[in-house]
Amino acid sequence: MRKNYLFPLMGGLLLTAGTAVGQTRAVSGRVTDATGAGLPGVTVLEQGTSNGTSTDAGGSFTLAVQPGATLTVSSIGFETQNVAVGSQSSVAVTLKTNATQLGEAIIVGYGTQVKRELTGAVTQLGSKDVENVPVVSFEQAIQGRTPGVQINQTSGKLGAGVQIRVRGSSSITASNQPLYVIDGIPVTSQDVGSASGEPLNPLADINPSDIESITILKDAASSAIYGSRASNGVVLVTTKRGRAGDTRVSVGAYYGRSEATKLRKFLNADQYKELFAEAATNVGYTNPAEAFEENGLDFDSPFDTPWSDLAFRKGSVQQYDVSVSGGDAKTRFFLSGSYSDQEGIIIGNRYRRGSLRANLDHSLSEKVRIGLNLSLTRSVNDRVADDNAFSNPVQLNALPPIQSNIDVTDPTGLNRNTLYYNALLQVDNAENRSGNYRSFGNVSLAYEPIKGLTFRTENGYDFLNLNERIYQGLYTEDGAPTGYGYQNQLQGINYTTNNTVTWLKTLGEEHTLEALGGFSFQRFDQQNNSSEGRGFPNDQFKRIASAARITAASSAGTGYTFLSYLTRVNYTFRNRYLASVSARLDGSSRFSPGNQYGVFPAASLGWIISDEGFLQDNNVLSFLKIRGSYGLTGNSEIGNFSSRRLYSAVPYADVAGIQPTGLGNPDLTWETTTQADIGVEFGFLDGRISGEVDVYEKITNDLLLDLQLPYTGGYPVVTRNIGDLRNRGIEFSLNTRNLDKDFKWQTNFNLSINRNEITNLNGQEIIAGGRNLGRVREGEPIGVFWGKKFAGADPDNGDALYYTADGGTTNDYSAAVEQKLGDPNPDFTGGLTNTFSFKGFELSILNQFVSGNDIYNIGGVFQSVNGDYFDNQTLDQLKRWQNPGDMTSVPQARLYDGNGTAPSSRWISGGSFFRFKNVTLGYTLPASLLKVGGVRSARVYVTAQNLFTITNYDGYDPEVNTTAFGRPSYLLGHDFYTPPLAKTWIIGFNLGF
Repeated sequence: MRKNYLFPLMGGLLLTAGTAVGQTRAVSGRVTDATGAGLPGVTVLEQGTSNGTSTDAGGSFTLAVQPGATLTVSSIGFETQNVAVGSQSSVAVTLKTNATQLGEAIIVGYGTQVKRELTGAVTQLGSKDVENVPVVSFEQAIQGRTPGVQINQTSGKLGAGVQIRVRGSSSITASNQPLYVIDGIPVTSQDVGSASGEPLNPLADINPSDIESITILKDAASSAIYGSRASNGVVLVTTKRGRAGDTRVSVGAYYGRSEATKLRKFLNADQYKELFAEAATNVGYTNPAEAFEENGLDFDSPFDTPWSDLAFRKGSVQQYDVSVSGGDAKTRFFLSGSYSDQEGIIIGNRYRRGSLRANLDHSLSEKVRIGLNLSLTRSVNDRVADDNAFSNPVQLNALPPIQSNIDVTDPTGLNRNTLYYNALLQVDNAENRSGNYRSFGNVSLAYEPIKGLTFRTENGYDFLNLNERIYQGLYTEDGAPTGYGYQNQLQGINYTTNNTVTWLKTLGEEHTLEALGGFSFQRFDQQNNSSEGRGFPNDQFKRIASAARITAASSAGTGYTFLSYLTRVNYTFRNRYLASVSARLDGSSRFSPGNQYGVFPAASLGWIISDEGFLQDNNVLSFLKIRGSYGLTGNSEIGNFSSRRLYSAVPYADVAGIQPTGLGNPDLTWETTTQADIGVEFGFLDGRISGEVDVYEKITNDLLLDLQLPYTGGYPVVTRNIGDLRNRGIEFSLNTRNLDKDFKWQTNFNLSINRNEITNLNGQEIIAGGRNLGRVREGEPIGVFWGKKFAGADPDNGDALYYTADGGTTNDYSAAVEQKLGDPNPDFTGGLTNTFSFKGFELSILNQFVSGNDIYNIGGVFQSVNGDYFDNQTLDQLKRWQNPGDMTSVPQARLYDGNGTAPSSRWISGGSFFRFKNVTLGYTLPASLLKVGGVRSARVYVTAQNLFTITNYDGYDPEVNTTAFGRPSYLLGHDFYTPPLAKTWIIGFNLGF
């Protein structure tokens, strides 16, 4: 007979949960730094338990502990101390500053490790780096702080996608974005919207104030545990949790104003008339005013409209946060709520987000612990059109200054008879809104039947409900004459279950072994329904139901699954010889049977040399560790059905049929990246100087490449495993405590150098369409600019000149040779942070820099092209050739003549910049002043973000990359009427109760 063990087991667990823990007694104490000042927020934990608290504003704490307890006292930036309580009822603890933070617990895949024992390349940032920074998405807050990680905001539009590269681009047409894992659960990080040509940023749904730490896994040793998802790095986000002790309430708010970092200068009315009258004369007009009239322009117009300035406004930002945390030895909680409202610097752009979070931890017994993480976010983004649309406000700079923006006789009050569409009409006569509900959550259970052996299961979800709505009124370009509406409803659900067993064992006094094994399953399902219509009664009726004609409708569904088995073993000998091996077997539904599974192993070694006897008495070198790793990671971020032949329904009259739409490739398999890394970690003068150096090489084989097919075959592309590429680089970070008395000065510096090269493409070349110059070629970096090289103006006649193969020049564009024109990949990137503090004052200055990259301003073909057509021109076009002998790079102004308008290096310029990314001055009030209303801590601060930028780039902003021409990951460094980032000043406060 089969026995039922379920009820006895549940009864045993409940009995254990109800067993009283032994007698406890209260221990109080105070934690100070070397100067005797109390340290707030220090974690005080009863060793071997989850019982703990944190110090108040004056550094004091009280905790109920078991007899014979030992307290572990820790805080970021200080050395961890273990204090035996014994019979004491009060203890005093002085923490030593430790810039290297070697005892800090680092979040890694499916667990944590002490920093000194890490054998992989990992960067971790704390909550201080991301909270109370006026950004929509947390990635923007860590720019310049992470060696080996390049973060590009791409645009000044709120909620726009962010481009992140971890140690360079590892793919060409597959995704180059890292895997994001929030509280152990992979989440949807790709844009799923369809209402605009530009991507949304789904990671903007995470409230930065809820984040406890951000860990970036960069090499194979640290990231291979995520297998096929890890070639582009892994970003682990951990949210805040409650600690045992007094209930703490935190309240924060800030308000700020913003403006564009830079506004370009265009011709005023007089300059415009001068240039275009000359351009018309140069092509044979005896009366230049006739050329103006042919295009609806009045040469004698009295207007002087600053169109380029009308696209921008003074923006604002405000955010309010409240959180409550605390608990006891059994139950800990963290509850938070937040609301932010940003009005963008571009007219019509606004982003609002409200979020709630509840994180709970409960110990059912000493052996069983459960946890719950739950968040809910509502965000609304009033978007502006993509860069390539005439309704993009930045394209207002193309309108002639001699045309007015106002027409009092028009029902809108705006001039609708401009050379191009007047995008000001969009503000009051159109809507482009995306609104979504987003919820992240997981439930975990950990069971430790015997000391050192832990079974853990966590089951999580990421739910996204997105509604996109566009309405173009009857006065708009796309809506005339009766209005146009579009609606898209999308639902995406991401389920994940992780199940692991961990065994931690100390063998004797010299060996420590940690082994982990488990499996993971992930499923993503997406459904969407869209419709569009025309013919609305008036602009008060904006829903599709009010349309006279439903012009299109569609519904679709897609999804994928991953099934994975994983293992990792960490071994430490004598606390200084380190080894780690890991492997993951991944199966993906995106590949055909027989190719669905891939194995991704990694191994690493480390040696803490400073713990050897011959260095232990060294007064200069305080820490030295070398480590090396080698491993394999993968990439499967392609279409969900790229391996399969696809068909779709097609109607003919009233008869339904099917047609082939995808060629498929049953031989498709994993794209793999092999990575080797050698690193050195060091510390001098008792940690006053510390840092890391890493040298790495990443080689990607069997690239998942979208191969262009001849249009005659009926299939646009097919995905194949073609080609290889390589990244090589060096990362360097340095932390120093320059002054460490009453006046403190700390410096953090990081520098990253990466070299990317396509080593094999089977003779293929990928050429971006249109006026783009970005290409993918063997022997060159991804996205290299390739085309004709501009040679300036012929001093004899003002013709545009281009270089030929022999180094000469020609005015015949077709006779010029194609060559390498520039490289959008930087030579190096980095950041510099200086923090000064004196008593309660603190000044932090973060600088971000990028050097050696080039930017191609596609918009220059229209706005910096010596009067080829009536688009307004940038001021530099006044330096055009006018007389024989003139030496200039601007050809003669010739209306309609195309003198220098073809794509070339003419609009490529250096994109290097040095930016004051964040400057914050704060003051923390002394505890002696906080005795009213239960206030424990209080801080006020002022912040300037993107304060100023040093650059030679002549466009709006060097930190741009338009997505107006599709979203291929190889199209880098292109600017096309792309708005600049915002310069923001804010003032805020934080209160603790």
